[in-house]
Amino acid sequence: MVSSIRKWVATSTFTLLLSASALAVAPGSTAPDFQGTDSNGKTHSLSQYKGKYVVLEWANQGCPFDQKHYLSGSMESLQKKWTGKGVVWLSVISSAPGQQGFVSPTEENEYLKKMNAAPTAAILDPSGKIGRLYSAKTTPHMFVIDPTGKLIYQGAIDDKPTTDQADLKGAHNYLEEALRSAMAGKPVSTASTRAYGCSVKYAD
Repeated sequence: MVSSIRKWVATSTFTLLLSASALAVAPGSTAPDFQGTDSNGKTHSLSQYKGKYVVLEWANQGCPFDQKHYLSGSMESLQKKWTGKGVVWLSVISSAPGQQGFVSPTEENEYLKKMNAAPTAAILDPSGKIGRLYSAKTTPHMFVIDPTGKLIYQGAIDDKPTTDQADLKGAHNYLEEALRSAMAGKPVSTASTRAYGCSVKYAD
């Protein structure tokens, strides 16, 4: 079973990225402002959420690494938990038209409803402008921005770079660790990790 999964991943359009090149936005620096339109036609900018914690989650419905977190209900639980604490959670889809993962606003809304997902908004970024601004590498790739606009975490959602839902049990969730520490007034001990998942399907 394991070998067949490995073969499928290796021969598909998905790429497991366990290492990242130089970061466009290093933890501790000011997160670049952006403007994007969500699946309901509403415009969002990072600057409008100054004073709040913001999570950016790069997403792709068809990615098996992303599916691990959504089909298990794990990502939805995280969204509900942290938005309930006042965190702004923005899912970002940077797949280009014609590329795997590209969705229309209607398709994204139907998916969110089906998954019972609860991000603050799902921003559609088909040009890849926002993704490239942050050097988002994978789906998922997570970023946490504090109320002052400073990036305090970037990288993997957890320490289990697999597509197996069973691996969620006992996984160390870097995203939650960053939010818990920061919201308790403590320094984030792990501010950067290596993102894993499917490569973001940017336009050429």
